[in-house]
Amino acid sequence: MKIDSYGFGRISIEGHPYTSDVIIYPKRVDASWWRKEGHLLQLADLGEVLRDPPEVLVVGTGASGVMKVAPEVEERAAVLGVRLVVRRSYEACQEYNRLAGERRTVACIHLTC
Repeated sequence: MKIDSYGFGRISIEGHPYTSDVIIYPKRVDASWWRKEGHLLQLADLGEVLRDPPEVLVVGTGASGVMKVAPEVEERAAVLGVRLVVRRSYEACQEYNRLAGERRTVACIHLTC
């Protein structure tokens, strides 16, 4: 999967536009992703992602970086041996594209804020 473009409130992946937060898996996109608390990424928000952990998890925290990552997510990633990359969404998209060709990578991208 390749991210074609990102802008506030929208992302294009493999030619398909999305206007809601997404999880990008190696072979599919989940465009129905939502968190228990909109601006806090918690373990409960990553159930499917962590059932079969990727090598790298890229988290896009929004255009202005409003979404935070709970310490429990950082701790679980470390226990599972998952490299966690947390960036504002524009930079996260660039990092995802760079890493996805090298390692099994999943991205969780918050499109606004």
